[in-house]
Amino acid sequence: MILFGATGYTGRLAAHSMVAAGLSPVLAGRSATRLAELADELAAAGPAGASVTWQAADVDTPATVHALVTDPSDVLVSTVGPFTALGDPAISAAIRAGAAYVDSTGEPPFIERVFTDYHRQALVRGAHLLTAFGYDYVPGNLAGALAIKQARENGTLPVRVEIGYFVKGAFSMSSGTRASSAGVMFAPSFAFHHGRVQSERAAKSTSSFFVDGRPLDGLSVGGSEHFALPRLDSALLDVGVYLGWAGSRTKAASRAGAVVNAITAIPGARSLLAGITTRATSGPTGKGPDAEQRSGGISIAVARAFDESGTLIAETRVDGPTPYELTADLLAWVAAKLATARPESAGALGPADAFGLEALIDGCRGVGLEQVGSK
Repeated sequence: MILFGATGYTGRLAAHSMVAAGLSPVLAGRSATRLAELADELAAAGPAGASVTWQAADVDTPATVHALVTDPSDVLVSTVGPFTALGDPAISAAIRAGAAYVDSTGEPPFIERVFTDYHRQALVRGAHLLTAFGYDYVPGNLAGALAIKQARENGTLPVRVEIGYFVKGAFSMSSGTRASSAGVMFAPSFAFHHGRVQSERAAKSTSSFFVDGRPLDGLSVGGSEHFALPRLDSALLDVGVYLGWAGSRTKAASRAGAVVNAITAIPGARSLLAGITTRATSGPTGKGPDAEQRSGGISIAVARAFDESGTLIAETRVDGPTPYELTADLLAWVAAKLATARPESAGALGPADAFGLEALIDGCRGVGLEQVGSK
């Protein structure tokens, strides 16, 4: 398997998780010097006699990325972001080889591209694509699938699912996460309404979830759940996904989003604002919270299912490690899974329809992401 973007912040964490899980990834990235240093670091941290190899590749030279993936049995894990700007060479390389592809994106435009354009290409080549396979958006897929299952077991029909993402404890973003967030700030988003995926502006709506007895607000966002959860139950007509990172400023952020959306409708304004944001977030890459700053945090996803009258019929919650550790461990788990067994269906897949809900539950439990409540 190949880990592309290995020397970035998320990539380094994923590399350590892979080695700790007994895997031997080929490290890939732009800098040969940094790759060699990371390979030595991982070899020292791994089992006795462990050997870690590396291969230089750069998205600016797509041929070097294509050279990473040469066989349908390959598994390519990409942490190279912002994905909307930099993600295409890696997924194209995997599709071209008919291989398996996984990434750590949380960017709605890229997720939508994977489930539409790249899905069609992957079907032709027999490639398997699992996008957004980290804190964004595996916990919500798991919680949503559990809520749908619970509703059905109760003899009720789930027509709408709402998912809220929250973090308990301190949480700070890496340089890559900030860059990705900046890249999608002015980009169109989407939601699943009336039985189909529809375009809508980012942060168009808010929803409130009770977490540990407190109401917490979230901003609407496009996630993989909009594409993946309806595959699990044909009765599902609406899916809403909400990020609770803005806290008490959530409603104000939604109103501000409407203003930004109006401004970006002016010819040339979107490019100008995106350029300003890019400059504001430029700087050293691969930086993020250290182990102490990451410790103690809890990733939370809450899913609620409603019937056609709007009555709440099921609610589930899953908790896991802090977002970056969870993402790294999930990437290591799915890479190992794909190396030994491929999903029956090709194309773009969600976590549950790729492996089945029970396998997803087991895999998530292995990385500390588990159901902690339901009603």
